[in-house]
Amino acid sequence: MATTFEVKNLDFYYGDFQALEDINVEIEGSTITAFIGPSGCGKSTFLRCLNRMNDLIPETRVEGLITLDGRDIYTNETDLVDLRRRVGMIFQQPNPFPMSIYDNVAYGPRLHGSPSKSELDGIVETTLKQAALWKEVKDKLNSLALSLSGGQQQRLCIARVLAVNPEVVLMDEPASAIDPTSTQKIEDLMAELKERFSIIIVTHNMQQAARVSDHTAFFMADDTGKANLIEFGNTDQIFTNPKDERTESYITGRFG
Repeated sequence: MATTFEVKNLDFYYGDFQALEDINVEIEGSTITAFIGPSGCGKSTFLRCLNRMNDLIPETRVEGLITLDGRDIYTNETDLVDLRRRVGMIFQQPNPFPMSIYDNVAYGPRLHGSPSKSELDGIVETTLKQAALWKEVKDKLNSLALSLSGGQQQRLCIARVLAVNPEVVLMDEPASAIDPTSTQKIEDLMAELKERFSIIIVTHNMQQAARVSDHTAFFMADDTGKANLIEFGNTDQIFTNPKDERTESYITGRFG
């Protein structure tokens, strides 16, 4: 199986503060990888390194190497619009655009090309079906996206990402702001989507990580706030036979 991301000796800084230290990991394609660890341990910071969202924050810098399918994503030649199409992102809070349901999904395809109306109709229907939302919204595609429930809005945001044919979908606590029923729908959705995409999810919910992921990465920060990747492996191994005592302490609830 091809490696989607390979990360070598990654350090990340907010100004003078080093937030990540010496991260080394390979993340395979067509899998779900969960990032777990206490609050403030660098999970979301590392996630945003993978599509260069941290570039939007002033005075940040990256040292080390991150490659996507063998290509360094931090070269000056990298097309950031294309990178963020290939590596889409779902945020903690649903963030639909203040426009119709249809236009939310069509926004990306229009940005990246000039599809015809019939092509757009097909993309909208297909991706809303992929996001398990089509049956709920097919008769109100022209309604404002903000009129949807929180769980529906989050699935709409997933459809919006899928509409531009990503290779990887990053999810930063995608179910923390929605109800349990919607959470279950998104977990079921992840299991279906991993056949076509790599999914990387940050979650504080240990049960969720154990349920949905193939691989798990445990992060932890030291007393100065500098975060390290403590352990990475198959999810079953991480949760039943962790190699590092700090991983075991976190998973068994002794801290965090």
